[in-house]
Amino acid sequence: MTPEFVIGFARQAIELTLTISLPLLGIGMIVGIFVSVLQAATQIQEMTLTFVPKIIAIFIALLLFFPWIMDKMITYTRDLLINFPSYLN
Repeated sequence: MTPEFVIGFARQAIELTLTISLPLLGIGMIVGIFVSVLQAATQIQEMTLTFVPKIIAIFIALLLFFPWIMDKMITYTRDLLINFPSYLN
C-alpha cells in the first residue's frame, strides 16, 4: 500500500460520510433557523423548544432518507470487499 492509496481510501470514506450526513444536518439547520426566528418573534426562550423540533425533524428525515443512505453504504462496502484482494498487493 502506498501513501497515495491510503490517502485516497480515507478521502473516499470521508466523502461518503459527508454525503450521507448532509441531508440530515441540512434539515436540522433549517429547522433550527426556523425555531430561532420563531423564538425571536415571540420572545419565548424555552430551552426544550430548540431541541424537540430538531429531534423530530431529524428522525423523520432519517426515516425518509434511510433507503438512500443504506444504498450508499452497501455500495461502498460491496466495492470495498470486491476490491479487497487488490488492496493487499
